[in-house]
Amino acid sequence: MGRARILVVDDEADIRQLLVHHFTRNGYHVEAAATGEEALRAVRAAPPDLVVLDLMLPGMEGLDVCRVLKGDPATRGVSVVMLTARGEEADIVAGLELGADDYVTKPFSPRVLVARVRAVLRRRAAPAPAAGEVIRAHGIVIHSGRHEVTVAGRPVDLTPTEFRLLRYLAARPGWVFTRGQIVRAVHGEDYPVTERSVDVQVVGLRKKLGPAGGVIETVRGVGYRFREEA
Repeated sequence: MGRARILVVDDEADIRQLLVHHFTRNGYHVEAAATGEEALRAVRAAPPDLVVLDLMLPGMEGLDVCRVLKGDPATRGVSVVMLTARGEEADIVAGLELGADDYVTKPFSPRVLVARVRAVLRRRAAPAPAAGEVIRAHGIVIHSGRHEVTVAGRPVDLTPTEFRLLRYLAARPGWVFTRGQIVRAVHGEDYPVTERSVDVQVVGLRKKLGPAGGVIETVRGVGYRFREEA
């Protein structure tokens, strides 16, 4: 299998050079772009495996680039890791809603960013469990066909909503999901549920899971994720 291809998009030359250096050192094939328009041309010419996308770009902003990539069937499968300044929670949520896979805040550690990119590529390569498969993680066993959950061998009685919520998160460990994404996945597009109701459901789910409830992690200002196993 060849080296994964990464496109770095940032308008600051020093950051581009830093990222190209670190990704190249870690065995990736790396290209760079300084603007959103340049990035889209590069992706359309030769789609990379992943785009590291700064949100604060001149002209076409990063969120618009993400929207175009995820809206085009030809580029929808390209993974996106957003780079964003601290405090831009609304942008983080918007990017994840558009289909971005992860985000890293500025200022950032290049080592952390490389690790996050590696994790995204690993998750993308691993198919999500099929509807009838069994998910096992952190002592939790989720059997979709039987609609059963056990923790350390102990049956856990979950409501249908709690079961769907747990399975949705556990199917993609490490992925951050916004409340809006969870509502749509668990209830459907037109279900009249507020995003804050997700918080209530998570609290109830954690309580029923007991000591294992901590595997459902809160990502401040964004949503929730199921913790990856080490």
